[in-house]
Amino acid sequence: MHLTVGYLATPTGDDGVALAGALANTFDATVDVVLVVREEYPDGHPGRVEYQQLLVRKGEEWADQAVAALAEVGVSATANVLVGESYSETLIAFAEEKHSDLIVIGGARDGIFGGHVIGSIAGALLHCSPIPVALAPRGYGEDPPEAITSVTAAVPTKPGDDNPLPFAITLASAAGVSIRMLSLVSGENMAHLESPKDVRQAQVTAAESNLVLAARALPDAPEIESLVADGATLESALKKLNWDDSDVLVIGSSRFAAPKRLFLGSTAARILAGVDAPVIVVPKAE
Repeated sequence: MHLTVGYLATPTGDDGVALAGALANTFDATVDVVLVVREEYPDGHPGRVEYQQLLVRKGEEWADQAVAALAEVGVSATANVLVGESYSETLIAFAEEKHSDLIVIGGARDGIFGGHVIGSIAGALLHCSPIPVALAPRGYGEDPPEAITSVTAAVPTKPGDDNPLPFAITLASAAGVSIRMLSLVSGENMAHLESPKDVRQAQVTAAESNLVLAARALPDAPEIESLVADGATLESALKKLNWDDSDVLVIGSSRFAAPKRLFLGSTAARILAGVDAPVIVVPKAE
């Protein structure tokens, strides 16, 4: 496995590096730390080129610090400083060139501790990346786990929504960690049915079917669990779930996403806001 870490010399960047360390230790991954410096075009003002060079040199120092932090947890990484007009486009191009399996970043810092807030960089990646994006929650770098021990797939309940289950099974299988299938049920989905019990039974049936699929595809997994969380709203359903620091949640893209591209839908965005575990968003299947 190969990880591309989009780094900033901020606590946000440290959160992303911490998640990359846990993922790399779990999946025996190679890591590239990438810091993107905004391209400065000569406009006749003196010192513009020198300022660009200064930013690159400073970026190299910061990227080296991130590599050193990964070395402390036993992960070997390479520092890369790139110059580009767009952070997200430059990062994606690098990840594609390296055939990366994941792009790893930290979230914005203006949310609650342990939560996810989508900043400008994450927002751009989550609406165009052809590569799965792993997001570290706020504060993850302060006490990160050594490795990932559990993968949860948020399985869709509506026709047409993309299913991240195959990716989650592949991920769990690669490291031999436990996997659970999560179906979220809320009163918001009950308007078209005669009885709320119908919704509950439909979700239980879907969860049971997914458990059978996981058991067939991953017979040697140490643990396979199927879980249904329900509440009056999606947020209240999410509050009933407990997450460990070493958990990872996998969610799919919106049905409006282009094939092999990420597009964060409204439900996925609400899930991100409601969990305090790392989240991997997977591009829509081809």
